[in-house]
Amino acid sequence: MDAILVALLIGLAVGVVVGALGAGGGILSVPILVYALGQAPHSASASSLVIVGSTAVAGLAHHIRRETVDWRTGLTFGLLGVAGSFLGSRLSVRVDGRVLMGLFAVMLAMVAVAMFRQAFITRRIERRRSGEPVATAVRRRPAKKWKWLPISALASATGLLTGFFGVGGGFVVVPVLVLVLGVPMRTASGTSLVVMVVASISGLLSRIGTDVVVDWPLTIAFTIASMIGGVFGGPAASRVKTWVLMVVFAVLLALVAVFVGVSLALGIAT
Repeated sequence: MDAILVALLIGLAVGVVVGALGAGGGILSVPILVYALGQAPHSASASSLVIVGSTAVAGLAHHIRRETVDWRTGLTFGLLGVAGSFLGSRLSVRVDGRVLMGLFAVMLAMVAVAMFRQAFITRRIERRRSGEPVATAVRRRPAKKWKWLPISALASATGLLTGFFGVGGGFVVVPVLVLVLGVPMRTASGTSLVVMVVASISGLLSRIGTDVVVDWPLTIAFTIASMIGGVFGGPAASRVKTWVLMVVFAVLLALVAVFVGVSLALGIAT
């Protein structure tokens, strides 16, 4: 029961992050499931897909009301990543748990650096527009044409990460939508949730027939709390500058990366 209570409390916080940024659920939930809730790495990655996909569905409601979801782009990007998700899922179960978490820590550190960089780019845009919200500033740029080869490669890479680590891939999708396709930041956050739903479903289906076992009571508790948090995350984010959210998230990722690395070095868990 204690584990269920912890899952509820932490799940609520993870949901707020996903709802606010359209990213971050899997990146946070996997190490939490392993180190705070005692799950095996492979089980945690499978549970994370349930949590991320469900939270993304809950978080979509806010973006749908605000009309900040590009359905065509989200579904196209998500479907292009299905093959990568299948491959990643099959590869993941063949990797030792400690190796899986070590690679996860490296990915966390890389994403933290990328998020810091994007935060300062976003801050410059805000200042250039004299305090105008970044979503408005970015919206002025015309949408860019799809270059199918690089976009397909990026979508496949996102799917691979989703399947392998059990993450939603929003931390990759949001920058791609903004920087490559010229999608406004707020719309990118909403659209990334669509991609996360597709990626999570394909990642879960790809694990059918493997030896991965999911702790369903714990996963369901975490999922319900995360979905509730996701509902509140979107409205809360609209009151905070985007670059501030990015910096906070980047700091959080960096801290988790250090924690996972130290835990592996000391032989804790996994």
